[in-house]
Amino acid sequence: MKAVILSAGQGKRLLPLTKARPKCLLPIGGRTILEWQVRALAANGIGDIVVVTGFEAAAVDQAIQRMHVPGAQIRSLFNPFYAVADNVGSCYVARPEMNGDTVLLNGDTLFEPEVLAQALARARRPITVTIDRKDRYDSDDMKVCVDGDRLTAIGKRLEPAEVDAESIGILIFRGTGAARFQAELEAVMRREDGLTRWYLSVVNELAEDGIVGTASIEGLEWGEVDFPVDVARAEALTAGWVAGETSAAAGG
Repeated sequence: MKAVILSAGQGKRLLPLTKARPKCLLPIGGRTILEWQVRALAANGIGDIVVVTGFEAAAVDQAIQRMHVPGAQIRSLFNPFYAVADNVGSCYVARPEMNGDTVLLNGDTLFEPEVLAQALARARRPITVTIDRKDRYDSDDMKVCVDGDRLTAIGKRLEPAEVDAESIGILIFRGTGAARFQAELEAVMRREDGLTRWYLSVVNELAEDGIVGTASIEGLEWGEVDFPVDVARAEALTAGWVAGETSAAAGG
């Protein structure tokens, strides 16, 4: 299995923290967001990792060269359209890399390795969206509607009364899933509004065919880093992970 990490954006909502470095290189808990993701992937046996870059791509390339995670082979793929297209552009550039079973990650999602382990174990349909549930959802959440484990709709503008969960930014393609996603992605990019679309809008259209499932990771730890206030939360989250690693290394 391969992993593709979408890390082309600057993360303007995090300014001034991202004035000179992309969001994926923000230091959280002594590591960059990107390194936390690479370590979680490697812990689940996924070592073939492609990072889609854009803003300050050279800095990301340098970080990749300095990163030494056992079992991980990391390479970058430059998205020249990062400044004029939404994340659908990064997926379009990376579509040749999604040629089989693939994990697709948003570059701003922090998660403990068990999150991915459970998502992989529960991924039974060609496309699986990893979800979590909470009491209330805000306008920035990527909300989802489900019927059992089948995803019926995904988007930020779903009616609150219909929302069942939120996407955490981890997708899993198995079997024909990647090929179906690529075909729909290419169709979307031919439309007039193609460059402005979120890649999950492509998944929303595929949901009509019943091939998109969900994997809930309720109770496990994860978080997005979208705004400056999220950084403090992420620091607290990863502090616990670091403490756990230190305890495990000491045999405690």
